[in-house]
Amino acid sequence: MPANLAYHGSAGDYFADHAENGTWNSLIDRPAIAALAGDVDGLRILDAGCGAGHHAVGLVERGASVLGLEGSAVLVEHARARLGDRAEIRQHDLNEPLSPADASFDGVLCALVLHHLADRPAFLREVFRVLRPGGWFILSTTHPTSDWRHFEDSYFSSEWVQLMMRDGVHAIRYQRMSIETIVTELLTAGFVLEQLVEPRPVEALRDLDPDSYHNLTRSPSLLALRLRRP
Repeated sequence: MPANLAYHGSAGDYFADHAENGTWNSLIDRPAIAALAGDVDGLRILDAGCGAGHHAVGLVERGASVLGLEGSAVLVEHARARLGDRAEIRQHDLNEPLSPADASFDGVLCALVLHHLADRPAFLREVFRVLRPGGWFILSTTHPTSDWRHFEDSYFSSEWVQLMMRDGVHAIRYQRMSIETIVTELLTAGFVLEQLVEPRPVEALRDLDPDSYHNLTRSPSLLALRLRRP
């Protein structure tokens, strides 16, 4: 998370809990990311915008060495508490240049963060720089069609918007993007697109919340991509 949009105090605690149990995080995003990453045993991975560390836990449990970067001090503490000494977690604003050296990672993960960044092209150039040749870049973001349906305006809107969470108290701010915009920015940064998926919820949601399962298997909510640095 970039520092200018970082979650502080109770908001950080709320989003850490939401990432733990929320449908989009736990039953759609994390399973999709794990499938795109595949075998990570022995890989050095940067988790850019690691939040409360949920993706990092999955990576280290599957044998990866992980550096997590997160702009929110509250979420950094959650991530450190969750991971202990199994991963290195640093506070870092993703709107600023990344600190690692060139070609120092086998993979970079950026889950549900890209749409929060003020200068996406600069961030993507940094990701390209820290990846080794042949390394992968996996990202997820809100699905443009889901945003279009929610805001009921132009699909091609690039406005910054506020989306209220289900608790009616907390909100997230992000910039809308079309699929054309997302893919063009990634290709312009030099990446090769390997796979694009529109993740559906895992089968467990059918029993937990049949209505949500029905809706989320009929209309996309998230977009996830796997890219490669040539």
